[in-house]
Amino acid sequence: MVPCTDPLTSSSQTADKQQVSQEQLHADAEATLINYGVEFNKNIIVRAEGLYIYNPSGHRMLDWTSGQMSCLLGHGNTEIVDVISEHAARLDHLFSGMLSPPVINLGKRLTGLTPSGLDKAIFLSTGGESNEFAIRIAKFFTGKFEIVGLSASWHGVTGAAIGAQYHSGRAGYGPVMPGNFALPAPNAYRSIFRHPDGTYDWETELNYGFSLIDRQSCGSLAAVILEPILSSGGMHTLPPGYLKALKQHCEERGMLMIIDEAQTAIGRAGDMFAFQHYAEDEGVVPDILTLSKTLGNGIPLSAVVVSDEVAEKTKKDGFMYYTTHLNDPLPAAVGDKVLEIVVRDGLVNQSRELGKVLQEGLKKLQSRYGCIGDVRGRGLMAGVEIVTDRVTKTPGFELGNKIGERMAELGVWAQLGTHQSFAGVFRIAPPITITEEELREGLEIMEQAFESTEGSMPLY
Repeated sequence: MVPCTDPLTSSSQTADKQQVSQEQLHADAEATLINYGVEFNKNIIVRAEGLYIYNPSGHRMLDWTSGQMSCLLGHGNTEIVDVISEHAARLDHLFSGMLSPPVINLGKRLTGLTPSGLDKAIFLSTGGESNEFAIRIAKFFTGKFEIVGLSASWHGVTGAAIGAQYHSGRAGYGPVMPGNFALPAPNAYRSIFRHPDGTYDWETELNYGFSLIDRQSCGSLAAVILEPILSSGGMHTLPPGYLKALKQHCEERGMLMIIDEAQTAIGRAGDMFAFQHYAEDEGVVPDILTLSKTLGNGIPLSAVVVSDEVAEKTKKDGFMYYTTHLNDPLPAAVGDKVLEIVVRDGLVNQSRELGKVLQEGLKKLQSRYGCIGDVRGRGLMAGVEIVTDRVTKTPGFELGNKIGERMAELGVWAQLGTHQSFAGVFRIAPPITITEEELREGLEIMEQAFESTEGSMPLY
């Protein structure tokens, strides 16, 4: 096997040899790496810097997914790099029963930003792990075991998390944990629940969903888990008032509410935490909040925040959750710096204001190309749904892939989801450090991609 080298640091700089390098990298990957349910992208990325990612030929693309929706402050942020370097040298990893200043500092800073009722935190590694912890502590606190999720949800692939996940990943592995139920996921574009005037009737949909759950439950409903914006499910925002209505359903049944803000928190959706957005949901605080992705800016870091009541009762009753990288100092120091930068630089407001520019630009594209069925989202988090017919809303998977490939060729990388519950939606989530000029550059490239792709159905 030819040794795997970084083409950008190779002595050869000719286009032919760079192309051979990429082909060899793909061959090495095929020979040595396990496929995990997605086709590897044809672009092997050899450098990520700021807002951009680079392939072996030096082709540069605006990274409009922030890696895996995680690099909130961009790739290689110098302040984050300094924190990683310092802690890698001086305070990287400890016995899980030991605490360190970075962990305590992050706990103070994070709970200083959350509302009352979200009072104590723990720091883990991934979003799946944080949701696993949240479900586990909810079961322990309530003494019940049934968990409700939304039908287009994504919460991770660990045991309890995937049991509450319905977007994909359930088939082919045998039974999931017992006691899982699904509510219809809010989808203003496609839901069959409509008022007589054709507008979305989410309240009837939610009430109907709970009526079915009540018929199936054995009387042990512990918690509901949901995202404020269903990212993997197609970038669908919850309707105004949805969280308040859901919280009432939970209280009537003695359930806890878990909100998973892996992708939406720390300013991504235009608020520090996305559950705080609507006036119609004012006063609603989840019993348990989970964070990941954006908190670590690409470093594996997640958090669970609970009320004093939950923390004190579960401590007294002997709750246990113990992992190797629990409360590790290095990632905690990164998370503390991320929060510091977001607050110091006013990035929540920047995301909110630039989100208006992004939505305006995407809706302008929608007015020009008939293949765009819907544009949605909030802050610097948007979804563009591709269809082959606006009347029938037939998903345009193949067309979307062609547009996405053309966008990448022109210099913007944005993921198109093709799972059935995703229905061919571009997920757009650039780092919130992006400037308006860079945002408009990306929108112009998108325009070029739609214009030059056959089947995009130009309207004028």
